[in-house]
Amino acid sequence: MAEQTAKILLVEDDTALAAVYRSRLEVEGFDVREVHDGEQALSAAMEYRPDLILLDAMMPKISGFDVLDILRNTPETGNMRVIMLTALSQPKDKERAEALGVDDYLVKSQVVISDVVERIKHHLGKD
Repeated sequence: MAEQTAKILLVEDDTALAAVYRSRLEVEGFDVREVHDGEQALSAAMEYRPDLILLDAMMPKISGFDVLDILRNTPETGNMRVIMLTALSQPKDKERAEALGVDDYLVKSQVVISDVVERIKHHLGKD
């Protein structure tokens, strides 16, 4: 029986960066849905039911922190794994994300895409 493809919801308002991540994740065998703001992220989480959400913090409409808070307080999405991938490198931002229940917090300037893929696989139990 074939292993089911893990579904990743990629939430990133920088479309060029999102395209890079999407193509790499697809090469790695993931089923990727890409959205570009917090409102789309919330509706896609409910409808697409991803195994993991790669979430930017600073976005139009609803910030990644608010998206995370809403996901964690919604029964259908409360257990979804969420990795925040953000430009925010301040400890207070990481602490805020952790207080909201993030699974992992990666700073864009401190990781390369292979690191991100590795963390995704780790959280999906595929490493």
